[in-house]
Amino acid sequence: MAPDTDSPRNDRWPEGGDLALRWSGQISLTRRILAVNIFALLLLAGGFFYLDSYRSRIVDGRVAQAGREVRLIGEALATVPPDRRDTRVARLARDTGARLRVFDDDGRTIVDSRALGIRNATLLDPDKQAWDQTVARFLDAGIDTVVGAARPPLYRERADGRQWPDVAAAARRRQVSASVWRAPDRTPVVTAAAPIPGGVVMTTVNARDITQTVRIERFRLSLVLLVVTIVSVLLSLFLARTIVRPLRRLARAAVRVRLGRAREVVVPRLPSRRDEIGSLARALSDMSLALRARIDATEAFAADVTHEMKNPLASLRSAVEGLGAVKDPDLQARLLAIVRDDVHRLDRLITDISEASRLDAQLSRAKFEPVDIAALLGALVEQRIAREVERGVRLRFDHRGGAMTVIGDGARLERVFENLIDNALSFSPDEGLIAIAVVREGDDVLVRVEDEGPGVPEEAREGIFRRFQSIRPETEAFGQHSGLGLAIARTIVEAHQGGIGVESREDRLGGARFAVRLPLADGQ
Repeated sequence: MAPDTDSPRNDRWPEGGDLALRWSGQISLTRRILAVNIFALLLLAGGFFYLDSYRSRIVDGRVAQAGREVRLIGEALATVPPDRRDTRVARLARDTGARLRVFDDDGRTIVDSRALGIRNATLLDPDKQAWDQTVARFLDAGIDTVVGAARPPLYRERADGRQWPDVAAAARRRQVSASVWRAPDRTPVVTAAAPIPGGVVMTTVNARDITQTVRIERFRLSLVLLVVTIVSVLLSLFLARTIVRPLRRLARAAVRVRLGRAREVVVPRLPSRRDEIGSLARALSDMSLALRARIDATEAFAADVTHEMKNPLASLRSAVEGLGAVKDPDLQARLLAIVRDDVHRLDRLITDISEASRLDAQLSRAKFEPVDIAALLGALVEQRIAREVERGVRLRFDHRGGAMTVIGDGARLERVFENLIDNALSFSPDEGLIAIAVVREGDDVLVRVEDEGPGVPEEAREGIFRRFQSIRPETEAFGQHSGLGLAIARTIVEAHQGGIGVESREDRLGGARFAVRLPLADGQ
């Protein structure tokens, strides 16, 4: 047994690949919907890169601010006598919130605000902080690694001022210098130094507020991203469920139909859905019903063929068996006549069965072209008259209104009218009249074929279009008709989006009227 997924496919581009990418054909629809929505969320997650640049701008601004502050502090200390520097340093340390240190030219500490009792820029021990701060530092390190953030050097206390790059640069170049360091708890430490008479002044600030601000923004962004991710995943799953589940149901039904279980399968029609999925479900349901009807019709046709062929075969068998036992020449002649009639009937039956069985396939491949029904009927009637109609039956063709063009297969439409004329001839009395008329009614062309025969009872008007259904005159020769002519005519007419039926004659005279209605071509 072939796998359920076996089906012919076209891998050529662009004929077979314009609606599906090669790579996406290997991924389920649910995963593709999730991937598309998650990709949009990843774009939103790019906000972490913005936060890194946001932090860098804040740090750069704080460094510039520290440079300006240390310059002003240096100018302020330059105006103070050395014996009063301690008081001024303590005051400036309280006002700026920074740790101030003054070094001489040899790098020795002259004044330290911490030694004066002002504990600014105190570093925190990460081992003594709560667990939430540990988690925050871990997340900071992970995000900094992902975004590729620069990692400042670790800040360490130094007793000798000459070991500070800012102090050394300020002493050597006699200008302001500032740097950024990393505290043990991953918060930035900003140092700045400026020259003063007889030494250098240095400020140190632990800017924990910068880290706190960035962490708050990252938390808010993470919270928004989490909520949006949950909502997006739920909506994606809901969307996938509304699409994938009915498609899977339809696929399972289609597989069961393919495996030959058409009668057991009920393809869901999804009447509540008015979208493309609903249209697809209803189309597949209609297709399966049509297939089921076609299968039933095929089986019924096969059964009818078997039944119809058994009768002449049984008669032929009896006649052949009787020929060997009968010695009377007259009786032998009668049996031979029966054999000839049965052979003729079988030949006619097999010919009509062959055409009826191929008709649907031929019509599906036929190329429809404009056909002038009036001209087709006129030529057909002229040919019949030229061949001299049997039993003196007359043909009359009535037509008014010029060309009446339909879109169809001319040969098949001609077969329809030939069958109707043959049917009328078989029922017409000797020297009777068959009237053929073609008229226009709205957007349709109407063809009527009337005879003067016994007519068709109203209760049998639908049944005569079934295969092997026929109400023949008792005087008709045996085996002249297979009962497929009208069934073939209806199949052809319906394939041309038309209709065929039996009507009562308006003049209330005896006979039958067959009416064929076909849609006119656009522009007629």
